[in-house]
Amino acid sequence: MASPPPPSPTQPPDFDCLVFIGRFQPPHLGHLAVIHEALKRARQVIVLVGSAWQARSLRNPWRFEERLSMLRSCFDDEDNRRLEIEPLLDALYNNDVWVRDVQRKVRDIASPSHGKLPRIGLIGASRGQSSYYLSLFPQWESVSVPLVEGISASQIRERLFRSPSSSNDYLSTGAAHDLPPSVHQALRDFDASDAWQRLQEEQRLLNQYRQAWADAPYPPIFVTVNAVVVQSGHVLLVKRTAAPGKGLLALPGGFINSHERLLDACLRELRERVRLKVPEPVLKGSLRGQRLFDEPHRSWRGRTLAEAFYFALRPEQQLPQLKPTKGGEHARWVALADLEPETLFEDHFFIIQNFLGLPADFSGA
Repeated sequence: MASPPPPSPTQPPDFDCLVFIGRFQPPHLGHLAVIHEALKRARQVIVLVGSAWQARSLRNPWRFEERLSMLRSCFDDEDNRRLEIEPLLDALYNNDVWVRDVQRKVRDIASPSHGKLPRIGLIGASRGQSSYYLSLFPQWESVSVPLVEGISASQIRERLFRSPSSSNDYLSTGAAHDLPPSVHQALRDFDASDAWQRLQEEQRLLNQYRQAWADAPYPPIFVTVNAVVVQSGHVLLVKRTAAPGKGLLALPGGFINSHERLLDACLRELRERVRLKVPEPVLKGSLRGQRLFDEPHRSWRGRTLAEAFYFALRPEQQLPQLKPTKGGEHARWVALADLEPETLFEDHFFIIQNFLGLPADFSGA
């Protein structure tokens, strides 16, 4: 890869490469302030876009390609030539996997300077963010940029999806204070899409869900179970038939009953919801692991803990039968090679990844 031109012929850059990591859901003026500062101080800027290959959700409304287009639209041709914008898959339950992915991407992109190792830094919009990155990448310097006050991607998403009237009001009056003009226009176009309508439906369900718990003395914490059942290179999944996540694949599971132990709840879900034709003693004998998954944003419904059980069934020529359930979710065996993060509900890909060690980089997919 040819080395990008320096920012100015008269002022040498502080860094060969500066790295900015974010989710950009959506890109806003605070993000642009960081990137513009990086372009002033480095020959090359690498922007790593997190939560790539995730299914659309209220937390992740825009796919990587859409965020890439929005980011590119904010810069002229000269700046875009010095920007490398790459997708970054989350690794919610393994920081080491995520750090390795970042290191590899930066190593493969960063251009040497006159045959020497490049001087690389991490740039962020707040002291806390920069300190966090510095602790994970001590080999790189840290650069902090003053935070642009009053702009929050989560607040932007909340105003966009709270209701149609809220979205209209925000895009008509408030968005210009938060968003570059090209991103503002992209969100106007998205506002008329089928994807936006589906997210609006999920927001309505979430509002109803929260209303049902509005009088609780404390914010509720839910406990669920999930089953990771694997046989002969296939994993057992169900296709969701209703929002949230309508049409996505998910691990079998559900809420526990008040009288149940966690494993018993998981076995009940396999028996009742999936009707897996494997005797319970065989399932118990094939249990190879379990873990609590507790990422705070893992579920749309609020703080939800999931205890997952990993069952490794003995390889057979025929996969176990799945008897259809009337009005229920449709169960199927899916080849491990066919798993794609953006087709799975919530954090279920990462739960499977935890037990099976699936690859963390889908950049070639």
